[in-house]
Amino acid sequence: MLASVELPDDFKLLNQQYRGLVQALLADIELLPIRVEVAPTLSGNFRGFDPAKFYLVASGTVTVRYSDRAVYLLEEGDILLPDVTGSRDPDAAVFYGSEAGASLNSFSALEFMQQVFARPSMTKLWTRLLVTYSGMLLRLTAMHTQVDVVTTPGFALYEPGEVIITQGERAQFVFNLTSGLADVMVDGVPVGIISPGEIFGAMAALTHADRSATVRARSRCSVVKVPTSQFTELIKSNPATIQALLTDMANSIVSLNEQVVQQRVGSNSDTQGGDEA
Repeated sequence: MLASVELPDDFKLLNQQYRGLVQALLADIELLPIRVEVAPTLSGNFRGFDPAKFYLVASGTVTVRYSDRAVYLLEEGDILLPDVTGSRDPDAAVFYGSEAGASLNSFSALEFMQQVFARPSMTKLWTRLLVTYSGMLLRLTAMHTQVDVVTTPGFALYEPGEVIITQGERAQFVFNLTSGLADVMVDGVPVGIISPGEIFGAMAALTHADRSATVRARSRCSVVKVPTSQFTELIKSNPATIQALLTDMANSIVSLNEQVVQQRVGSNSDTQGGDEA
């Protein structure tokens, strides 16, 4: 197995152990493989790919892709165990192709496993192979992680009327409301409502400014608190957090605009009434 990142020595040792286990297992399998020639495949699965078969790379390399990214390469002597979890959903599927072509030996997965479980010695080999394979993927995942983010979220409960954020204070946490409703107030004037699932308190964390509003629990609220020092690193490595944050900020702006319009309408009505009086 090859990867586009620098791999630690323990990965290399596991890779050697994995290959030895593959060879030992195939030496006891009494199945005649069928040769499959793989043409260069830059997207999707190679022609003739069958998730009901296991493949051994005889020559060349096979690229394993997920979410349009090449995760790793299988080289000569590696076994390809198809990922069937996402095979029915293209967005969740793992795809197998080849940059320059490859030759594979294919085996019926059902017949292969029947022989594996027929003898305890082979079952033991298979178990060791899977455990070793899992250890390799764990290390490969760690090396692909660009930012080491260790968040230490806290959890808090607020009763109705309790203040979660105070206007004018320095930001220490960013909050995610998991249950309940909270009111947003600026200078004592209600300007919005926070609903479950919304992130709030992020603006002060990102701009290093004082809190621009007070947030008070309308009902019993449960929140997750992330320290501001870790929040900026979290959004760098988690696109889903960025999307949720932008959505919540947009909703807050819409709510604030509505409040401003309502206040202007009310002010104009009061003025007109005074003139008539």
